[in-house]
Amino acid sequence: MAHGRTIIRNGRLLDAPNRRAEPADILIEGDEIREIGAPGMAAPEDAETIDAADRLMIPGLVNAHTHSHGNLAKGIGDHWNLELLINAGPWFNYERTREDLYTSAKLGAVEMVLRGCTACYDLVNEFPGPSVEGQAAVGQAYSDVGMRAVVTPMLSNVPFWTAIPGLKDALPKALQKEVEALKAAPMEKLAEISRRLLEEWPHDRDRINVAIAPTIPLLCTDEFLTVCRDIAEEHGAMLHTHMAESRVWSVGGYRTYGETLTKHFQKLGILGPRFTSAHAVWITEEDMKRMGDAGAHVAHNPVSNMRLGSGIADTILMRRHGVNVGIGTDACNCGDHLNMFENMRLACHSSRVKDHTNMEWLTAPEVIEMATECSARAMGFGDRIGRIAPGYQADIVFLDLADVSFIPFTDPCNQIVHCEDGAAVERVIVGGRTIVQGGKVTTVDMPALRREVETIMERLDSVQAERKELIEKLELPVSTYCNGLLPEHAQHAAANP
Repeated sequence: MAHGRTIIRNGRLLDAPNRRAEPADILIEGDEIREIGAPGMAAPEDAETIDAADRLMIPGLVNAHTHSHGNLAKGIGDHWNLELLINAGPWFNYERTREDLYTSAKLGAVEMVLRGCTACYDLVNEFPGPSVEGQAAVGQAYSDVGMRAVVTPMLSNVPFWTAIPGLKDALPKALQKEVEALKAAPMEKLAEISRRLLEEWPHDRDRINVAIAPTIPLLCTDEFLTVCRDIAEEHGAMLHTHMAESRVWSVGGYRTYGETLTKHFQKLGILGPRFTSAHAVWITEEDMKRMGDAGAHVAHNPVSNMRLGSGIADTILMRRHGVNVGIGTDACNCGDHLNMFENMRLACHSSRVKDHTNMEWLTAPEVIEMATECSARAMGFGDRIGRIAPGYQADIVFLDLADVSFIPFTDPCNQIVHCEDGAAVERVIVGGRTIVQGGKVTTVDMPALRREVETIMERLDSVQAERKELIEKLELPVSTYCNGLLPEHAQHAAANP
């Protein structure tokens, strides 16, 4: 954390609502922005100077949804949909140590800060069940790199193969017996660990906070969902889940509850201003109204949604009904990168293929707001980050205007969303501290990190081989059964627009 004073001079400050980037100086005291003024404004004599000449200054991007455990599974599963990704979890998450969790999170944090992302909401899968020590190790990784994060374990007390109605019975008998051994953790143990996490969290919660994440509604019993709700309310914690991400899970909701997943969550008293739903691709317009009225949030993950064939969320309609929509990257095993610029671009473009006129499409300034202020609200940091303004944390990204993406320099918002891919990120400061300079991370020994990852992968490839073989046997029957549910989804969609 920075404790001195810093004056940033000669930079151009993004004014997204007005599509401008005028010259401005920024005074930082400690970790907070104290003042923004005209070039040459007065500053304390002891202030360190950052020369931002030929730099465009934007708020640190905020990743509203990711999974750090996926960083060690980057690029796998070319033809996987969501169901095959979940099916594979017991393979690529198997035999991970706390050190593995730390290194995986550190790798992802480095990727994010190098591409201008300064905060993230991380749902961590710790197999076979979460631990206080494992989640704290993930938090330490973000702290060591210099990012902000909300860390939360993925909680589930129902195995995947029994969560989707009829799936287990559709598997060959031999495979039914094998998946029976892949049990979910008991609800009581998950509840105990969740309470301990919230009560014993070792990190500064203003920088690295902790939350609760019942991972997918059907992977949790109603009793356990209610327990998660109560624990979160008791501790004032955020609550995060994956809601109606694919058509298969939407059908599962109708079969299990006789209603949409969102409506069921409303009945359970879970929707509210501390609730964030990832994806929400297949929620109905009535669901959007429920979420908007409750003050809930959605983490939109356009790259992952398309990579997995899940669909295209109607973010225009969500925002119209008052839902706060942030932007996330999802995991490296389903989005393949943690690049918020790419997700901003696809969030903008995908809004244009829904049933809306060009006058209703998301604009570049709106998408920038979604990737900063809206994402910050979705992770519970909305009063501290997401803006470059007095009183906010000094999380600032400097884009090099000599980069080809900004030549010629015309409309800064359009160029950030439609042209930039992260290559122009020259400096990143978080809380007034420089963690990227000259396009290189300053807080991590990158060659050493690469060696650590390679050593981990050598071990995991060996110990996970048997699990991988089982997962590959399951792929065809899981795909066949889940694909057979798609016509049923079409029927529900027609009846519940």
